[in-house]
Amino acid sequence: MLLQYERQLEQNGCKLIAGIDEAGRGPLAGPVVVASVIMPLDDIVDGINDSKKLSAKKRELLYDKIIEKAVDLHVAIVPAEIIDRINILNATKQGMLECIDGLKKADCVLIDAVKLQTTARTLSIIHGDALSYSIAAASIVAKVTRDRLMLEYDRQYPQYNFAKHKGYGTAEHIKLLKEYGPCPLHRRSFIKNFVEV
Repeated sequence: MLLQYERQLEQNGCKLIAGIDEAGRGPLAGPVVVASVIMPLDDIVDGINDSKKLSAKKRELLYDKIIEKAVDLHVAIVPAEIIDRINILNATKQGMLECIDGLKKADCVLIDAVKLQTTARTLSIIHGDALSYSIAAASIVAKVTRDRLMLEYDRQYPQYNFAKHKGYGTAEHIKLLKEYGPCPLHRRSFIKNFVEV
């Protein structure tokens, strides 16, 4: 189990431990989605792991269990125009700070890789989504939320096939971007190497 950090924090007096992670830092289109989750540590959900190591079907099943069991949860969606205005790292940090503010109960916050300026008690863990149960749970919520959004956007902009590549810079997506030009979901700062913006 991925509970080493959580158990250490419990020994240091933290009872409600949140994990924070994001999905969608790399794509050419769509938002970056950040999730924060406080999971009960006495009622573990089997199978929680880094969302990248799980199939889409498994993520969906675990998402439902996480939503059902979470003590507290918050999701922040930071759109392409903000990513273009303040850059992807700052947009991710903005979403993470919103998630910390959105939690009512956290004693400590475990964050995947990013260091934040906040008054909350935080611990940044490199590869945290593969090492911490709480961060892994947040990574699943962020990824499933973002994938569902991209399915919605696929209905709005079917010409880009967002349902398939989720906005990432696949050869197919770049080809369609060149063919149709950008839509409002495209990150202008990310696509400038492929098309005129």
